[in-house]
Amino acid sequence: MPYTPEKNFSSIALTPQLRDALSRQGVTQLSPMQEAAAEACQGRDDVVLLAPTGSGKTLAYLLPLCGQLDAQSDALQAVIVVPSRELAMQIDDVFRSLRTPLRAVCCYGGRPAMEEHRVIRSVRPQLVIATPGRLCDHLAKDNLHGPTVRSLIVDEFDKCLELGFRDEMNRLVRALPGVRRTVLTSATDSDELGAFLNAVSGGRRGVERLDYLDGGDGVPAGRIRSYVVRSPENDKLDTLIALLGDLEGRPSVVFVGYRESVDRVADALAKAGFSVERYHGGMEQQWRERAVYKFRSGCSNVLVSTDLAARGLDVPEVEAVVHYHLPADQTAYVHRVGRTGRWEADGCSYLILNPKETLPEYLDPTPEDYVPTQPARRPVAPRWVTVYIGRGKKDKLSRVDIVGFFCKKGGLRAADIGRIDVKDRYAYAAIDRLKVRAALRAVAGEKIKGMRTLVEVMRH
Repeated sequence: MPYTPEKNFSSIALTPQLRDALSRQGVTQLSPMQEAAAEACQGRDDVVLLAPTGSGKTLAYLLPLCGQLDAQSDALQAVIVVPSRELAMQIDDVFRSLRTPLRAVCCYGGRPAMEEHRVIRSVRPQLVIATPGRLCDHLAKDNLHGPTVRSLIVDEFDKCLELGFRDEMNRLVRALPGVRRTVLTSATDSDELGAFLNAVSGGRRGVERLDYLDGGDGVPAGRIRSYVVRSPENDKLDTLIALLGDLEGRPSVVFVGYRESVDRVADALAKAGFSVERYHGGMEQQWRERAVYKFRSGCSNVLVSTDLAARGLDVPEVEAVVHYHLPADQTAYVHRVGRTGRWEADGCSYLILNPKETLPEYLDPTPEDYVPTQPARRPVAPRWVTVYIGRGKKDKLSRVDIVGFFCKKGGLRAADIGRIDVKDRYAYAAIDRLKVRAALRAVAGEKIKGMRTLVEVMRH
């Protein structure tokens, strides 16, 4: 049952508030996969949803979940388990965009668990979105009460196992004895899906399987065009530079095999004039968040990353995936390619091979050859520049405040302002490259919402 972009709302009842929230995001209908999954998640059986990454699985399980939780109760009723902090934050953003009266907390490693515990005590969430290790930690310390949980969702189950969370997943089964419905999503099929469901339910529930994979390499058919790019030299940097020049600034993720390679490739691209960000597990969370923001907002058009970016990074605007180093296996390839062609959008996948490398056998049919232009084209600068603002949510600063500040005091129009992200103590705003200098001169020394603060181009 392949993915198709037809959409309707026929199988799930949505409140007017949910419909309005979706409409504000440009979602007026659901895909057939989302419709089928949402209907299945309202039944009594456990659900296995097999679908390509980027096909909209998050909404498929969030929408029915919102209708199942009791906003008047202070009990923890549902948990969503994800393999990475980035995916946890993305799902949290999607949930908050639905503007329900439900309370949720997002928990993940890389920040103090005590800080999260204080938030949990204050918020009293009905829903927790968390990575396996951090969720197990809170449950073991009784920061969260597991027996009240009735719904368990494991998003990207295959990646959870791939990343070594098997022990944590087994601990979760024991810590959540009251689960009445389990939903597993995955971009690849495996026998472990059924084994985990049986461990949770003890075989007392049926399982509804929804298979929206195309039956081939796991890549959505018809939406992603694949190419092989042959480098004449063992070192592929010149070929990569030429290829990215041909892409003319289209948002691209370059996958490499090692953290050290991220820096080497990113430095070479920066020297060649590309606006590039880097992303790997050895970076502090703050710097990873900055990199993701700059790439997602269009302030940078190239992201060089290890396979960490294939494990939950959701940037719908990605138009090209470049495999600078070969994927470890077919599963890694599927997850990498899943970063582009999201929803009904088209995307391209480029596999760079040096003279000693051969095409992986799982690529069937064989991708067509692509020969980059020589000499390499000049890099295209992104439209946007990231501006740092030294105030955030804790200062009662909102996106609307920032837009008003730059329009009223900076002389900008709304069209000159791109994506805005407001954190607890600071905010980022994307400003048109051609107008940012004049705008910053105009707002120098001005107050934003009655507060003095630092407003400057983010240098790193």
